[in-house]
Amino acid sequence: MQRDAPEFRRLRRRLSVGLAAAALASLSPQIARADESGISFWLPGLYGSLAATPGTPGWSIAAIYYHTSVNASGAAAASREFQVGRFSPNVNIDLNVSLRGQADLVFLAPTYTFATPVFGGQLSATLASVYGRNSASIAGTLTAMAGPIVITRNGFLEDALTSYGDLYPTLKLKWNNGVHNTMVYAAGDIPVGDYNPNRLANIGIGHGAIDFGGGYTYLNPTTGTELSGVAGFTYNFKNPDTQYQSGIDFHFDWGVSQFLSKQVFVGFVGYAYQQITDDTGQPPVLGGFRSRVFGIGPQLGYIFPIGANQAFLGLKGYGEFDAANRPSGWNTWLTFSISEAVPASTVRPTNHQMRK
Repeated sequence: MQRDAPEFRRLRRRLSVGLAAAALASLSPQIARADESGISFWLPGLYGSLAATPGTPGWSIAAIYYHTSVNASGAAAASREFQVGRFSPNVNIDLNVSLRGQADLVFLAPTYTFATPVFGGQLSATLASVYGRNSASIAGTLTAMAGPIVITRNGFLEDALTSYGDLYPTLKLKWNNGVHNTMVYAAGDIPVGDYNPNRLANIGIGHGAIDFGGGYTYLNPTTGTELSGVAGFTYNFKNPDTQYQSGIDFHFDWGVSQFLSKQVFVGFVGYAYQQITDDTGQPPVLGGFRSRVFGIGPQLGYIFPIGANQAFLGLKGYGEFDAANRPSGWNTWLTFSISEAVPASTVRPTNHQMRK
């Protein structure tokens, strides 16, 4: 399938702004995910197709509606009970409990992309925030024993919270060389969100974190074929309220797509998440409590003009499998973003563009 290469490059720039702005919302509300109480800073699925392609210089903003529904049993559920019950790490805990969680959240991710090259690449900065509703419930029997003292909890606990989350700054630097695009990024968590260690449901995660990584995108303007991959590592700081420190996490997000026209693309997305070092501060019965999960699903994107600006509407979804020490289920992302229109002449982040 042949296309006008210069025009398709401009299309790539428009679309990359929408997807990159969505991906830059490096955020993770406290909904039963990984690490402490099954919760992680990194939200798998943040990055997908066109993750490393340069964007249009200037301002852009993405609004993302995120829905997830997860379940867990055994250690992943008992860890949440351990947090809210504030049991001593030295007690022996029976893991006969189950957990259900659901969240409906809206992320706002304004981004500024600089026109002046930095180290030959294109620099962008984002500060994302989140607001929404998170609910969680625990059912079953949990028995904690410390010497002659036995504490048993039976029945059902539930909690729900509608509030605001942490702030998530991200810096990205991208380079382009023809069909090859690369990037590096640094992200963090500023723990100012609504968090209480005695609650079952929170929006903030209660501790800071930093995340570093890099990615690659192959985009062929002639055939419309694209594939992307982004990998990174998260270092979690100690939670000052619980004295719990989650281990180091590795994550890999990927996407493949095919443009059906200059406005529409379809494809698949996926992720792999694996904790690579043990937690500290957890009950011995939980062991190292290293988390793992995989996800895969479809995606669809549409680009269209709004006045003098460019808009993007995208939908993707993931079904999770092979989870360990982490609740799993399914999640969907609906992204709407607006960026400045592509100028007739833009400053390239590198002088090695492929000309056709």
